[in-house]
Amino acid sequence: MRLHCTALAGAALLAVAGTASAQLAVPSPAPGDAVFGIYLRGVQAGREQVTLTRDPSGWLITSSGQTGASIDFTITRFEMKYSTDWRPLEMKLEARVKNAPVTVSTSFGVTTAINEIAQAGKTVSKQDQISAGAIVLPNNVFGSYEALAARLSIAQVGTEIPVYVVPQTEVKATVRSMSEQTLNGPGGALSTRRFELAIQNPGVAALDAIVVIDDKLRLVRFEIPSSGLLVVRQDASSVATRVQTARNPTDADVAIQANGFSLAGTLTTPPGVAGRLRHPGIVLVGGATPADRDEVVDGVPIFAQLAKRLADEGMVVLRFDRRGGGQSGGRTETATLGDYADDVSAAVRWLSKRDDVDKRRIVVAGRGDGGAVALIAAARDKGVDGVVTLDASGSPGGDLILRQQQRVLDGLKLPPADRQARIDLQKKIQAAVISGTGWQGVPDVMRRQADTPWFKSVLTYDPAQILPKVKQPILIVHGDLDPNIPSAEADRLAELARTRKKTPPTEVVHIPDADHKLASPKVATAIADWIKKI
Repeated sequence: MRLHCTALAGAALLAVAGTASAQLAVPSPAPGDAVFGIYLRGVQAGREQVTLTRDPSGWLITSSGQTGASIDFTITRFEMKYSTDWRPLEMKLEARVKNAPVTVSTSFGVTTAINEIAQAGKTVSKQDQISAGAIVLPNNVFGSYEALAARLSIAQVGTEIPVYVVPQTEVKATVRSMSEQTLNGPGGALSTRRFELAIQNPGVAALDAIVVIDDKLRLVRFEIPSSGLLVVRQDASSVATRVQTARNPTDADVAIQANGFSLAGTLTTPPGVAGRLRHPGIVLVGGATPADRDEVVDGVPIFAQLAKRLADEGMVVLRFDRRGGGQSGGRTETATLGDYADDVSAAVRWLSKRDDVDKRRIVVAGRGDGGAVALIAAARDKGVDGVVTLDASGSPGGDLILRQQQRVLDGLKLPPADRQARIDLQKKIQAAVISGTGWQGVPDVMRRQADTPWFKSVLTYDPAQILPKVKQPILIVHGDLDPNIPSAEADRLAELARTRKKTPPTEVVHIPDADHKLASPKVATAIADWIKKI
């Protein structure tokens, strides 16, 4: 008998730490209370109050809370007991699913879980074999993830961890990456570690999840990006909180006045700046995801690293949180690529007023769809003296998205009919977004995700229409190992750029050993060498 919640919640199950047979150090998180907000696709759907305590017999996690929207799940009382070395002992969950009472009581042996489930007036028993020391995570009970946080504190990249999804089955989770982060907010700085996990549910593709823990080994954040699920602790959920993954020696936090709000940014200057020397200025333009100024992808702070290398080459580099993200103001609900281009122009104006910046050499460099934003800004703004695109597309937005979908489908090995049905649905969604009609037969959840001004602007973006208006020199840099935007897109963009009237200079640099993280130092060298020529 399955504890019925939702498809979304059923995907949200993970595991961690070492293998079951490994002898692990015993983590000791700080006991205390925490309050978490639960968000679905950016909208708060619930809250959960959590308490972690310890006594001589071991650890106790208790929680209560409620999540509305499509989940409709209320935790009346949750108790999970672990031994002092974090081996599961006993669990009790009293909840309501769509207003129907459910009770699950579970006792654990070394490798067994015995469940009694009371639901819809019936009580049944179920016994499962589990790995020794498995983490216990019932659906929709995010307080249980405090045990996951404790176990992750001693995990390493590549570690596989067993997770028992009460009362259903055991799944495996693998730590894909781990990085240090600092969250800066109104309450001060919070040191954290960010873990990217791949959760292998039976019979389906691995699910990606993100878990963030603090230096007290407590849960700060849990996220499943593909489902739009975010669970975040109250002290880390302020709109004024941003993740600081890296800090360069010459970084300085700045505020840039945009259209009715401020953009929060970081300025990186060359080391040993002195006197009246003026340096080329560069504005780094990130993509839609992530929206933070450091452009963190797979744990790599792409823009923070690039800013350091460019500053070492004698450049003044500005990067900023995209509007509505990080510590920047503004809203994302109505924003388009054109609106983000207006923000770039505001950043260019701000940079041009600095005494240490050469106003005749201010360049905008955009990554991914930030490349489109940079080109739109250059087409509108004569204050931009050059454009750099980083792994940007040379195709119309709608065409690129369809090709990306087809590459994903190639990896799924679906029957031809299922594959074609997904392609047809994607085409239907894109046509509906552009026209505003034709949504019949499209699931509501997909419409909510797609029917936005930003996505419409991406679908209708065509570099062939923008490039004739770009009069500045263009440098096209592409990592040839990028799986999302093939290197052929760089050549396609260059071909369009070279058809411009009077043919302003266009240069293409392929980085053979770089993927979408652009971690190669060759990227900064190519940009610096090119700027010196304009």
